[in-house]
Amino acid sequence: MKKKQKTSSQKPNTEKLSQVRIIAGEYRRRNISFIDADGLRPTPDRVRETVFNWLADELVNARVLDCCAGSGVFGFESLSRGASLVEMIEPNRNQFWQLHNSRQTLQIDPKKLNIHQANAETVLPSFGKTGFDVVFLDPPYALNLWQTLLKLLIDNQLINNNSLIYIEANQPHDEILGAYYPKLVAIKYKKMGQIFAGIYQTI
Repeated sequence: MKKKQKTSSQKPNTEKLSQVRIIAGEYRRRNISFIDADGLRPTPDRVRETVFNWLADELVNARVLDCCAGSGVFGFESLSRGASLVEMIEPNRNQFWQLHNSRQTLQIDPKKLNIHQANAETVLPSFGKTGFDVVFLDPPYALNLWQTLLKLLIDNQLINNNSLIYIEANQPHDEILGAYYPKLVAIKYKKMGQIFAGIYQTI
């Protein structure tokens, strides 16, 4: 059973905010705000543009999971480009409320966006056998969660061999994914500056 989304009104966020811009689609050029927090580093525009070019029309009517939402830009960009549902997971309470603020600012239908305040390790098993079409796996680099989260995605049948999984890291993917790397087929892969980015499907 999915966690019930909190709907109580939140206090205004008094933390220092930064902004990132949605690139294309319905919310093109709209800015979303996020707090300055350790490990919260939105993917640069150049990298995101490449990633969403890779995904192209795959996002239309897609069910999308953002395992480590952070600024939420992957999820909001997906909705902007036609996703039917986005599930965001964000453990930081203040950023969780900021994601709600961004949803309200963009006037997104709450039925199309669920935001969960928890660690991904806790939330993923609660989805049941809910298959996602597109999954963003971009955890804070220092936490080294790639293998842990990938195992949960596979074990809980949240992905299948038709799902597209975006993985972002600061190291080559064969190094960070270990024994899971041979179980993936790289659809796209590129090093952009210090970022290693790839789209995969499971075998």
